[in-house]
Amino acid sequence: MYGNKRRLKQRGLTRDNVQATPYLIEVLSELQRAPHKVEIIKRNCDYYKTQIHLKRGFLTAIERIELVLVIDHDIERIRQQILANDYIGNRIRRYPLLFKGILD
Repeated sequence: MYGNKRRLKQRGLTRDNVQATPYLIEVLSELQRAPHKVEIIKRNCDYYKTQIHLKRGFLTAIERIELVLVIDHDIERIRQQILANDYIGNRIRRYPLLFKGILD
């Protein structure tokens, strides 16, 4: 387990990049085809914020994706921010439940 994580870090990848990327690529390509589905992400955020027992990390991810959606409405820039290898992108990719309902 630890050796695999070390090898991933040596290649510049993290575990959440490896696991979530195929699903997120599909989600983001669907968003490019149907930009109105951004509203689904907003509804998911509103729904999960009403839940009483959420991990602090999940709440942080909700805050980060809401920040991304408020700042920009261009799907390509939203896509770049979600896939970026920075704190915000890593935090959002860690919780794919935020994108529930975008793929049929």
